[in-house]
Amino acid sequence: MIKNKDLLLLANLRADSRMHLKEISRNTRIPVSTLYDRIKAKAGDSILRNSCLLDFDKLGFNVKAHVLFRVNKTDKENLRKFLIKSLNVNNMYKINNGYDFIVEFVFRTVSDMENYLEKMDQKFSIKTKDVHYIIEDLKRESFLSDSALVPALFPEDSQ
Repeated sequence: MIKNKDLLLLANLRADSRMHLKEISRNTRIPVSTLYDRIKAKAGDSILRNSCLLDFDKLGFNVKAHVLFRVNKTDKENLRKFLIKSLNVNNMYKINNGYDFIVEFVFRTVSDMENYLEKMDQKFSIKTKDVHYIIEDLKRESFLSDSALVPALFPEDSQ
């Protein structure tokens, strides 16, 4: 089981992955040398990569949508490989309840997205495709990003 101090470290990194270790040390009361060792140990394990969140609208990509796909078994693996390589796919998940994948697409325009999906229909045996356009981001990538909430998430560790 993960220790409360490790969760505090991760929460600080989730809030700002460029935060200096001295500041994290002040926030967590963990020595800098210990923080460095813990981060190094978690790299590639629970810390998959350091990244930044982008405002796609400000970059000219004004269309985001989640699309649920149900595909013929014969095409499922080919579609998976195709989508993983696609530049317009931001996130992709294998799911259940009658669908195979849910994919978050990012495009400049609705017509760009519609053309892309039309070409996919021609290339793959897609049984069902449900498109849900994202109107506004209300909350993104915030789980475990507030160190003050760590004790509430793991009350058994806060004694």
